[in-house]
Amino acid sequence: MSIPESQENYLERILMLEQEKGYVRSIDIAQAMGVTKPSVSHAMKLLREGGYITMDDDNLISLTPRGREVAERMLERHMTIARFLMSLGVGEAVAYEDACKVEHDLSDESFLAICQFIQGGCPVHEGKAKQGKQPANTPRPVQEGIDPVLL
Repeated sequence: MSIPESQENYLERILMLEQEKGYVRSIDIAQAMGVTKPSVSHAMKLLREGGYITMDDDNLISLTPRGREVAERMLERHMTIARFLMSLGVGEAVAYEDACKVEHDLSDESFLAICQFIQGGCPVHEGKAKQGKQPANTPRPVQEGIDPVLL
């Protein structure tokens, strides 16, 4: 089952806020994403119904294991693609902005090739590939006939 891009963005932001603050509230998400509180409320309802988050009696938001898996995957993709773009000379702000646009649409095969290409790898995705959840036969970062200088 595929999750909409907007929900992936919310899950990623929840994880980032959790790492930053130790807790997550709807108002924190609204401020961080530049959206209205009603928009966040609607998104949280959908994420709750999908089994991606829970909310406690104090309205603190927590990722379920299912939600955490999606959030970690998206955050890793975001950070890795941004790091890759910066290694090519793209400025930090532009790299992070572009990574946000690309992270949802880039195939696993292409993403894993980027992981192999850059230093540090991608533990979340590489772990899934080893478990058989993603293609284990990842391509080499530089294929025959492609000038590595152009990469």
